[in-house]
Amino acid sequence: MKILKYILVLSGLAVVIGGCQKYEEINTNPNATTQVNSSMLATTLILNITRNSISTQKSFMQPFLLGKYLTWGEGQEGFQYNKLGRADFDSVKVLRNIPPMIKYATTDGLKKSYEGLGHFISAYQFFISTMQVGDMPYSEANRGESDRILQPKYDTQKAVFLGILKELDQANELLAAGENFGGDPIYGGKADNWRRLANSFELHVLLNLYKKTGDADLKVIERFKDIVANRPLLRDYKDNFALAYTSMAGQNYPWSDVPAGSGNSFVKSNYTMLTNVLIDPLKTLNDKRLFYFAKPSPVKITAGADQSDYNAYVGVEPSNAFTTLQTTRGSKDYSDLNNRYVQLVNAEPVSVFSYWDLQFVLAEATVRGWIGGTSAQTYYAAGITGSMKFIASNTPDLAEYHHNMKMDDAYIGAYPASASVALSGSNEQQIAQIITQKYLANFLQGSKFISWFENRRTGYPVFKLNASTSLNIPSSNFPVRWFYPSAELDYNSANVNAAISSQYNGSDDNNQLMWILK
Repeated sequence: MKILKYILVLSGLAVVIGGCQKYEEINTNPNATTQVNSSMLATTLILNITRNSISTQKSFMQPFLLGKYLTWGEGQEGFQYNKLGRADFDSVKVLRNIPPMIKYATTDGLKKSYEGLGHFISAYQFFISTMQVGDMPYSEANRGESDRILQPKYDTQKAVFLGILKELDQANELLAAGENFGGDPIYGGKADNWRRLANSFELHVLLNLYKKTGDADLKVIERFKDIVANRPLLRDYKDNFALAYTSMAGQNYPWSDVPAGSGNSFVKSNYTMLTNVLIDPLKTLNDKRLFYFAKPSPVKITAGADQSDYNAYVGVEPSNAFTTLQTTRGSKDYSDLNNRYVQLVNAEPVSVFSYWDLQFVLAEATVRGWIGGTSAQTYYAAGITGSMKFIASNTPDLAEYHHNMKMDDAYIGAYPASASVALSGSNEQQIAQIITQKYLANFLQGSKFISWFENRRTGYPVFKLNASTSLNIPSSNFPVRWFYPSAELDYNSANVNAAISSQYNGSDDNNQLMWILK
């Protein structure tokens, strides 16, 4: 009986062990890797910047509501009416993938490239976050696993910017010595493209420090001049840091309704109206991008206007009461998004930082006297033509996509020098022209909140403040920052409260000026 008992037990174990092995075999996906490598982590980090935060129609349109490009008719959206809620540091948490990405590199050249990529992505994510809140964890951020720092201290915004600039310098050096790498859906792993991007973006960061040119530690103008003189930069719109979409499921342009009738709620509900902040300068300047961005007002067309007539296009005032905008929406007398945005799987690649951003940065720096040798008009014209060429190259030659107002090479070449467009007047007037053109070029483009940050920095283009509809408190002010994340208040309260006290007199509200704005 004992022998029989042991046989039965052993048989049972054999069944269990064999069953477990078979279960594991059945539940192992033969098409998926079971090992993480550098290229996989690089893809995750890059898509976190370029795709994840705009993967749905509503998330895609949020920065453009805050930037006053369009309105949304589904309900009263906070960003449209100047309500800034709480920021989050989720994008910084993703940076935990950088050390293993570097660790798994198989050659010294790859290690340098992945490290350079990591420095650029880190600099970008910290830049966006500090621009929202001010002081934040930097030197001790993401050191919970390595150093058991679960409540990181807050660095001053100046220290964060010094760190960002250092990381971008390191990215330049490492990518110059690195080699092409895997896992890159933007540039195909070309280290030179990433190096150009890091250097161009650093100029953008430095321009945002224009009030700190006297700071001996930052050396803003000195750094700016050195980069322009000695480092490679973006060469044309083909160097844009932009994600192109495809016809594959889940990889369509965020607002596309492809195949037709796929159920895109944006298309069916017709929630958008384009604003006068966007439409009016395009009309005033006889800018044919209008016909690629918008559709004419059905009311104007019914009244006899032609689709190629600038006056057939009507923008709405985004600060109007939601009920007023709903009435306008019902009247049909407004311009909506061009059909190409919903009928094409890749209406256009969506950029995070573009060649035209760089050119407008160089134009403004020239007007401010930081650099010389090339005229501000030359940079300014390159920014405008870069935007126009990008749009023309990505738009099929169909009347409904350009309303018989096609931008050909002759038009694009001549436009920036036309009387109403060319830079003129005082330095301040020229900066207003430059920022206005940057605003127009970044319609449905640009890093998160770039146009709002530019308006906060320069006041251009002018946004109307309607105290009767603004949701900021007080409604007589535009907000200038987000609240700190609730997770920080819950789990890092001593450090965040110290930062609030040192910067904002103990008041974490939307109207306090952070260091960069003083």
